[in-house]
Amino acid sequence: MKKHILEVDGIQKKYNERVILSDVYLKCETSQIIGLLGRNGSGKSTLLKIIFGIIPAPNKCIRIDAVSKNNKNILLNEVSYLSQEPFIPNHLSVKKAISLSIDKQKINFFNEDQFIQSILGKKIGHLSGGELRYLEIKIVLSNPSKFVLLDEPYNGLSPLMIEVVNEMIRANSAQKGIIITDHNFQNVIKISSQIILIKEGKTHYIRNNAELVEKGYLVDLGFL
Repeated sequence: MKKHILEVDGIQKKYNERVILSDVYLKCETSQIIGLLGRNGSGKSTLLKIIFGIIPAPNKCIRIDAVSKNNKNILLNEVSYLSQEPFIPNHLSVKKAISLSIDKQKINFFNEDQFIQSILGKKIGHLSGGELRYLEIKIVLSNPSKFVLLDEPYNGLSPLMIEVVNEMIRANSAQKGIIITDHNFQNVIKISSQIILIKEGKTHYIRNNAELVEKGYLVDLGFL
């Protein structure tokens, strides 16, 4: 299977003269799961939104398979994005939301999931936070895009759901490149094939967990 490559270069972002991101470089290939770590306010979510095209950044350079995507506002066909905020309207039924989001030929397979089976008769507005998050993750990962950006996917999920989601992410990484950030950093580290730390506005490629201590992200490795 042909590999696809997403490259993000020269990303800079300031808010009220405070530098959030400074000359960021990031590369993600299909079959990779990149874990994006950093302190609160370090720019992780901002970077994902810039990549997807939700917020602007001066002089950004985004390439997919060496083709510039700088003039594309939102890369819907090539990049999928899971935001921190719910994106499915509350008035829809779960079945309707699935039918609007999933290819008709794949709906039966999508619905075989035991967690999806348990919510098929509900409306979106009646789902728990974890049930809704799980549905959103599954929909985003089922998109035919080459790359997936996941912002706080574990929020509201039970430990069992987290394990199932991690397996779903691993399975999808066979065809996709996935970038994930979450406050649940233990799971991010556990699932990622490459860790990138954002510190002082720059990206640092982490070779081993000990570097997270050296760079001041973790106090010690007892957290892992």
